[in-house]
Amino acid sequence: MLLTALARPAAAGIEDGVKAMQSGDMPAAEKALQNLAKERDPRAQFLLGFYVYGNPDSKLYDMNKAVPLLLDAAERGYTPAMIPLAGAYADGKGVPKSFPEAFKWLAIAQRWNAPNAEQLMGQMAQELKPEEIEQAKAAAAAYTFKTK
Repeated sequence: MLLTALARPAAAGIEDGVKAMQSGDMPAAEKALQNLAKERDPRAQFLLGFYVYGNPDSKLYDMNKAVPLLLDAAERGYTPAMIPLAGAYADGKGVPKSFPEAFKWLAIAQRWNAPNAEQLMGQMAQELKPEEIEQAKAAAAAYTFKTK
């Protein structure tokens, strides 16, 4: 009973945020998701980072706000955040441009069966030297997710 009561506010915040995004109300989505993101809920971090702050069509578009949320969620193993994080590194938006770092995140995502990761790795490989690919693959294989 207590566990159910504790889960309701998080579910409500996520649901409210998604509904607001679907209706195009990004300020309401931000408000609904912000507290959960501060508590490091990876779902809320992803939704804010990808759809609210990371979407160029959003009035709240700000990659300097988006990337830290995506990075924190990805570093703790939330696979949906890994692909857009890799894109941020590839484009140099919100982080320094780094094809090897982008490839590393795609390789981690691919290891955890994230959709499209393998295809994107193929595209990204065209931007890298063979030794950079090997270094990025080694970094991905050695990566351990943060637990805090």
